[in-house]
Amino acid sequence: QVQLVESGGGLVQPGGSLRLSCAASGSMFSFYNMGWYRQAPGKQREMVAIITNQGTTTYADSVKGRFAISRDNAKNTVYLQMNSLKPEDTAVYYCNARPIVTTSTYWGQGTQVTVSS
Repeated sequence: QVQLVESGGGLVQPGGSLRLSCAASGSMFSFYNMGWYRQAPGKQREMVAIITNQGTTTYADSVKGRFAISRDNAKNTVYLQMNSLKPEDTAVYYCNARPIVTTSTYWGQGTQVTVSS
C-alpha cells in the first residue's frame, strides 16, 4: 500500500503561480510512474501531467508551457509547478502513483486549487 499526501494548494489570482507537492510512503518511489490529475465541479477527472520512473514527462494540451512536473526520488516527492494560472485551472488536484511492476494505482486525498480575482 502506498500513501500519498498532497500539499501546496490554495487561492491564487489569475496569472499567479503555485507549486504542489506529493509525498509518497515506502521505499519503492523510484519504481513508480507519478502523475497529477484534476477534477473540477461537474466534470470528470482528467490527466494534467505524468512523469515516468525514467523521468519522461507528458502534459495535457491545456497546461503545456505553463505547468511543469518534476520528481525528487531522494525525497519520495513529486512536484507540479503551475505558472500563469487561469480560472479554468480551478479544481481539486490529485496525486497518482502507479508502480511499474504491478497494475495497482494509488491516489492522494486531493488538494484544492482556486484561481480567482
